[in-house]
Amino acid sequence: MKIPLLDLKAQYVTIEDEINEAVTKVLQSQHFILGPEVAALEEEIARYVGVKYAVGVASGSDAILTALMSLGIGSAGGGELTDAVVTTPYSFFATAGYITRAGAVPIFVDIDPVTLNINPAKLESFLSGLKESGGSFKTKNGLTVKAVMPVHLYGQMADMAPIMETASNYNLSVIEDAAQAIGAKYRDKYAGSMGDFGTFSFFPSKNLGGFGDGGMITTNDSDHFERLKMIRNHGSKPKYFHKIVGLNSRLDALQAAILRVKLKHLSSWTEGRRKNADKYRELFRSAGLTTPKGVVTLPQEVEHRYHIYNQFVLSVPERDKLREHLADSGVATEIYYPLPLHLQECYKDLNYAKGDFPVSEEAALSSLALPVYPELTGDAIEYVVNTIGEFFKK
Repeated sequence: MKIPLLDLKAQYVTIEDEINEAVTKVLQSQHFILGPEVAALEEEIARYVGVKYAVGVASGSDAILTALMSLGIGSAGGGELTDAVVTTPYSFFATAGYITRAGAVPIFVDIDPVTLNINPAKLESFLSGLKESGGSFKTKNGLTVKAVMPVHLYGQMADMAPIMETASNYNLSVIEDAAQAIGAKYRDKYAGSMGDFGTFSFFPSKNLGGFGDGGMITTNDSDHFERLKMIRNHGSKPKYFHKIVGLNSRLDALQAAILRVKLKHLSSWTEGRRKNADKYRELFRSAGLTTPKGVVTLPQEVEHRYHIYNQFVLSVPERDKLREHLADSGVATEIYYPLPLHLQECYKDLNYAKGDFPVSEEAALSSLALPVYPELTGDAIEYVVNTIGEFFKK
């Protein structure tokens, strides 16, 4: 069998007529930047997430940057070059990269070995070692910690209750990197509704993906809502009058129209992913491949959290050899992520070293994502599990 990691065409054929109608409507309107389609999507996303406001931007990366700028963190937002944001070293590069692009410094703490999300105990331990000065908390080298950015990795939310409590204790803002987690829940709260901001990506491979780049920021703060809208449009309000220096980061109307169609189907697609994840678990356990007796560690759904499976990620020994075996058998996989952020060449000046965050480093060596898209058939899942079983029998 030939099984892709993601089959967007299989999704598209089920909504082709709806998409064509939505796109044609935009073409006939000739309104391509922001406008009524974007405003409607913003209202629908805010309602879906359970917040008051949402602001569309050009990408998930820009969503992070715009949120930081709205908070005044980093030189790009009018803050200091010594501002810092605490986050995870195990994420897509934009998490840390756009802290840097904001003119701030990323500080890393290690992850939980079960969820691979930022470890609240590690966060508290790091912050407790800081020096308080006038209500702010500084590192030994003079960085002022302004915010924490948890990442809801793979579609499961970080442990937000202790994170929010810790952030409050240390006067920190919270930006949820929910790029992979639209629709995920922590108890009765959706991803993007608990922090000061939620940031989302509509990259095509996301559970809610456009036909190009796009992003969204969610918030409950009316002042930030107005500021975010200014920042994304060169800092202007009204047109040609610039209160601040902003960005050119406006969501296209075509993308908004497409996303509005797809948003209607998101819940059913999520259930399809969850059903496929359950099928994987059933087959892996039946084959005797799971730990402690087997060799495969499956992704776990932690109590009080609703996982939306942007990725279905195993932890396996001999990961690279297994991946080659699967590729030879027609099964596409991906490694999220092969090198933690603290070991990236561009962050040498942060003076982290191998061994500083052992859980993140182990995850980078053993993680392997399998196909889990909602159109994946039961036969295909069975083929994937049998192929993995053949590898370990050898």
